[in-house]
Amino acid sequence: MSSRKDVFELTFRILFSLIFLVLGAEHLFNDGTIRTIMPEWMPVKRMVSIACGIWITAGGLMILVGWRLRWAAIGLALFLIVVTALVHAPWLINAPPQIPADQAWLYVLFQRSNFVKNVCLIGVCLHLVDHQPRRWTLRR
Repeated sequence: MSSRKDVFELTFRILFSLIFLVLGAEHLFNDGTIRTIMPEWMPVKRMVSIACGIWITAGGLMILVGWRLRWAAIGLALFLIVVTALVHAPWLINAPPQIPADQAWLYVLFQRSNFVKNVCLIGVCLHLVDHQPRRWTLRR
């Protein structure tokens, strides 16, 4: 019989992994919007998007099933740090010049929201580095 802590821990892993699984699928199958917010200097944006999609989908799956949780958490934290620094941080104050002036406020708001969300996700990933998954995992 499972304990309440086992249920909560599994629920946490399911809910936390969802953001990476959904975003990973978006990177792999419908990345038009993602490519538009990538830095102009970035080459072969579609290939970068696919690589990121594979990376975060794999990390999300590893967290979901509780397998090599430490490596998944480190890998996702590194991804989030890079994306936050390169994609979201540069536009915290002003939108890029190609964004119409009447939409610039929304773009900046979008970047700020994603910046804060990513900082929170990095915090959870860092917490997971020493987290011991409970009963329902592939490997403790």
